Amino acid sequence: MAGESKRLRALEEVKKIVCEDRVTQYGDPEDNFERIAGMWEAYKGVDFTPYDVAAMMALLKIARLATSDKLDNWLDLAGYAICGAGLYEE
Repeated sequence: MAGESKRLRALEEVKKIVCEDRVTQYGDPEDNFERIAGMWEAYKGVDFTPYDVAAMMALLKIARLATSDKLDNWLDLAGYAICGAGLYEE
């Protein structure tokens, strides 16, 4: 049960980060990821999509976890996954 309680707290924290804090700071993730994709395209000269941004930011967090097992990295990783899921169109 202790693990379940920690997971529920983590889910609530990710929800707060993704749906409140970051939206207030940076705007909707969909718009922000579109903006980032455009900047990456201009910098690298290759196509990027908002999906790429979500995946690559998740990879950044995975790379950080290789050297630092901070809860923040896990929460952000989950947040980028949720933002990627929010971009998904059926």
